[in-house]
Amino acid sequence: MLILALDTTSRAGSLAIVRDGELMHATAGDPSLTHGQRLPLDFMRVCDGAGVKLRDIELFAVAAGPGSFTGLRVGIAAIQGLAIALDRRVVPVSTLEAVAASAPSDDTRIAAWIDAQRGEVYAQLWTRLAAASLAGDGSSQRVVEVSAAISASPEAVIESWSKAGLLDSLTFRGDGAVRYAERIRAAAGVGAVIAADTVPLAPAIGRIADAEPGRAIVPHAIMPIYVRRPDAELARSRREGTA
Repeated sequence: MLILALDTTSRAGSLAIVRDGELMHATAGDPSLTHGQRLPLDFMRVCDGAGVKLRDIELFAVAAGPGSFTGLRVGIAAIQGLAIALDRRVVPVSTLEAVAASAPSDDTRIAAWIDAQRGEVYAQLWTRLAAASLAGDGSSQRVVEVSAAISASPEAVIESWSKAGLLDSLTFRGDGAVRYAERIRAAAGVGAVIAADTVPLAPAIGRIADAEPGRAIVPHAIMPIYVRRPDAELARSRREGTA
């Protein structure tokens, strides 16, 4: 199956073309431009890089959040438009799942952290399924959630996981882990394992969709995963005294 995957939850974002679980081509966006400015051309570029036409795409996949509220809405709307025009379905993928699925195969317990701004992170624990039980279906990308996604300060996240006995043998990954590495070590101990790099998420999003096409839905049914209320809603509630 030929899949186009899109992530617009970060400033740069990324796109990827995946065929039958194999990455054909991927591109990262230009962070100096907004997603709305560059997306039309980026769709053409990623298809050209893979040697396919947009009309050849059989399934779309998109990061459904959490992440940048504006970027999230732009990306979902763009994929909805393409999917409706081409009469295709869409697999929405949690950004936190994509972070975990992007980890190397020897990372078996992954703390996915995304920078949520305002001194907070979106955080969720994941574990990788044993490859032996997933032979032939994209096993290296298959992860399952251990905890619910939350939005809180780095210290509050670690305290919550510590109380639940979930801190053992974790690798912290994502731009939130990179940004708050020192605060992680201060709260979880100097031995905390923190990945020093971040990777574009679109390839993992595409592979997840390829491994689980049954998650595909009609375009208008996509629901953003916010985890916390958008800043605009919080500001409005404060003005109205209902926050």
